[in-house]
Parts: sequence; structure tokens; C-alpha cells
Amino acid sequence: MREKLDSNQINAALGSLQGWTLSENRPAIEKTFTFKDFNAAFGFMTRAALIAEKMDHHPEWSNVYRTVDVVLTTHDRDGVTNLDIELADKMNAIAAEL
Repeated sequence: MREKLDSNQINAALGSLQGWTLSENRPAIEKTFTFKDFNAAFGFMTRAALIAEKMDHHPEWSNVYRTVDVVLTTHDRDGVTNLDIELADKMNAIAAEL
């Protein structure tokens, strides 16, 4: 079950997720990834998309050249859940490999 996390749980999780912050505009977490070039940014998105599809949990994101902005929220829970934290961690791991 995708349980919505409370603010204490989110803040605790963000402590271990380098670069992720709580969105100021909505119940979500967000991060901007910057890569060496477009190819690396697109490779990141491709690898992250495959993982997101397997998790059945899809990011909101945009890409401009070497920058990828990501927002994670669980829409059917109107907030952040463990799925968002798990996907954020996996995205950080992918980015570290590029």
C-alpha cells in the first residue's frame, strides 16, 4: 500500500537523499540534475524511465540540454510516499554512474 508520509518521515528521508528538497508549491520532492551533456541527461532519463515503469510510479520531469528537473509525488495519495523516496534514491544512483 502506498501510504502518504508525514512531514517528519519526509524530512528524515530527505536527510539521506542528496540534493532532494521538499517542494514549496505542492506536496512533492524535487531535484535538478545537471549532466556533462545532452547525451548523459537523456541516458539518465532513459534508465530512470525503465525503473519507473517497473515500479509503476512515474516522475514529472523536464529536460533542457544537460539539465533534468524532476518532481516526485504520489498523485493518488496527494503527497509523498515511500515510492517517491525509493525512486529518488534510484535516480541518485543512476546519476552517480554517469
